[in-house]
Amino acid sequence: MLPTKRRADGILLKQALAFASLIVLSWVSEILHVSLLFGASAEFNWARVIARTLVLVAVWAWMHWTTRRVLRRLHHLEEFVHVCSWCRKVGSDDQWLTMEDYFGEKFSAQTSHGICPACAVAAFKPLIPDPAEAD
Repeated sequence: MLPTKRRADGILLKQALAFASLIVLSWVSEILHVSLLFGASAEFNWARVIARTLVLVAVWAWMHWTTRRVLRRLHHLEEFVHVCSWCRKVGSDDQWLTMEDYFGEKFSAQTSHGICPACAVAAFKPLIPDPAEAD
């Protein structure tokens, strides 16, 4: 699978090439007088071909800007790690892995288990007698 940045660049490049080909086609049609089929004048009209080019460039710029925003948002959403709220498994490449397997596969990291201070207090506080109550 390609990195998201390369895929986004490929999409934007294909979009730019499509608009460039439309611009080339508009110039070729003006040069070859293809517009005669639509009842336009036979001579080369600079204003007409430049107006078409400017419209196509404006539409391309708007499409390019919009597509970049959508791709940036998509890339942002792809960065989230999906964790099952029931079993705490992590969703990765169409499979659900335990936390240990996920970290081992993605980061080549070994994992170990421990207990954070807040959980230790919550778990062991009922077992430790309070010195103030001993009096």
